[in-house]
Amino acid sequence: MAFDGLVMAAVAGELAEKLIGGRVERIQQPGPSELVLVIHTRERGKQRLYISADARDARIHITSQSYVNPIAPPIFCMVLRKHLEGGRIRAVQQSGLERVIHLSIDSRDELGRPGEKLLICEIMGKHSNILLVNPDNNNIVDGIHRYSHSVSRYREVLPNRPYLPPPEQNKLDPRQISEEQFRQIMLDSNLESTVADVLLQKIAGIGPQTCRELVVRAGLPPDYRVNHCGDYELTKLWEQVKTIAAMLDNGTFAPTLLLDRRGRPIEFAALDLTHVRAYRREHGEISIILDRYYQSLQQKRLIESQRQSLSQITRKEIARLKKKVDLYRKSLATAEKADKYRIYGELLTANLYHLEQGPEARVQNFYHPEAEEIVIPMDQSLTPSENAQAYFKKYLKAKNTREAVTAHLAQAEAELAYLEAVDNAVSQATDLADLDEIRSELEEQTYLKPKTQQGAKRSKKDQDRPQPLTFVSSDGIPILVGKNNKQNDYLTLRLAQDGDMWLHTKDIPGSHVIIRCHQLGAVPDQTLLEAATLAAWFSKARQAGKVPVDYTYRRHVRKPKGAKPGMVIYDNQRTITVVPSEEIVDKITPEDETKNI
Repeated sequence: MAFDGLVMAAVAGELAEKLIGGRVERIQQPGPSELVLVIHTRERGKQRLYISADARDARIHITSQSYVNPIAPPIFCMVLRKHLEGGRIRAVQQSGLERVIHLSIDSRDELGRPGEKLLICEIMGKHSNILLVNPDNNNIVDGIHRYSHSVSRYREVLPNRPYLPPPEQNKLDPRQISEEQFRQIMLDSNLESTVADVLLQKIAGIGPQTCRELVVRAGLPPDYRVNHCGDYELTKLWEQVKTIAAMLDNGTFAPTLLLDRRGRPIEFAALDLTHVRAYRREHGEISIILDRYYQSLQQKRLIESQRQSLSQITRKEIARLKKKVDLYRKSLATAEKADKYRIYGELLTANLYHLEQGPEARVQNFYHPEAEEIVIPMDQSLTPSENAQAYFKKYLKAKNTREAVTAHLAQAEAELAYLEAVDNAVSQATDLADLDEIRSELEEQTYLKPKTQQGAKRSKKDQDRPQPLTFVSSDGIPILVGKNNKQNDYLTLRLAQDGDMWLHTKDIPGSHVIIRCHQLGAVPDQTLLEAATLAAWFSKARQAGKVPVDYTYRRHVRKPKGAKPGMVIYDNQRTITVVPSEEIVDKITPEDETKNI
């Protein structure tokens, strides 16, 4: 992803076409580094211009999205409203091929006198900024990011300071260089460098992806080196540079959005990226492409943030339970000595008539088949009879401990298995709805406090019905997959019928899988294999080589009383071993379900 000068040129052309003459109706600042200008135009009605000076996502484009605004507008927003609201956009101009756009806006001051203001948008990574400048004296009115010389030796962004544009990159404009200059640039560069790197360093306005595209369009490999270039290669490269110049002169951009095989945006550019063959490409207006890409990116980050939040909770609880299970197992190992204490007490009692007080007692063990002699440790301060009573007390204590610890251990292991299933669901969640269901489940199980009292007492009517994933096997049979414990319970206990086939990874946290075969009788082998592959793929063993998967009819699956969500027991099962395969998952995924995976 590169918001380069070429993309900025495409944006500038689109803004000039759509916004010039429009009136600034409203200005909003939804975040500390972002602005939304609502602009009314005669031909296209209201347009929402989004500008961001965020270090990661700096950009400018028209958007169709709505943003939540703070109750009290920030100072910079108030300044812009004072100077720009009601004004009309006179011009949109890009500064050379830099990632800087000047919006010239005709407005009026407090006394109603006409004037002009410049809204300058600098899209430059961590140095991005949005500034309001008075063109009469070139002074800054204000900036969304203020800083002094203590931060930047080059310039200050403070009210009433002169505006200095960002430092020049000393690159050559492709519209202004000759073929001889281009050849000299290439020959004077480091011969071990790739052609794409040299283009990136020397030619203005093009980013890494565009540079690779130009190299491929010239008929060369993307990593072709300068020292391999001859007259033919340089001629072909120059022809591609001329196409960029023509594109800039004529405004004939071909905005492109790259998508992965599941329709998720992964890259954008201002020209057709023909060299990227592994993904699907879509074309359209540059603002629509940018809006779609960045919304997807922000959604992905929000999902990842919530995933980490939930994962932190589940893994903390898992670590706590693992320690508890270890302690229980150690206590149980100690309690296993209970029978030995009982035998010691009975042997001492049977031999009291000839035992004397001392550190140990040697007696015949009549519990042993050969009646071997055994040495029993004794407390010298106690009589043999008192030592026997002491061993009986140890026996009773160990016996009671074993019974209690066994119950506690089973409970802790069940809770640990449950939380590992939740953690697996968190790690494989792909949208906010899935994570919300998991959060709701953790709140119900008291691992999380509800955000609000209303959220804690939601009625069943207010809760959305779970939406398991839907697949269709090669034989045309529906296969359903639960994405979390709530969906697993809904799928297995409410949606599936007795004659449906139920699958789950053997002793591994994962999803419940249902083959809707109650009207078919026997399940085709290919469908069973594909369903088992889905069960392995949507489990904690996704990266494993071979995964055992149990399958049985739904009638043999039941939920114990008081069991946690997603926990069931089953019998009459068979086991099939499969290899988790994303290829098979993609093959049986209907087109309208790809967004859910």
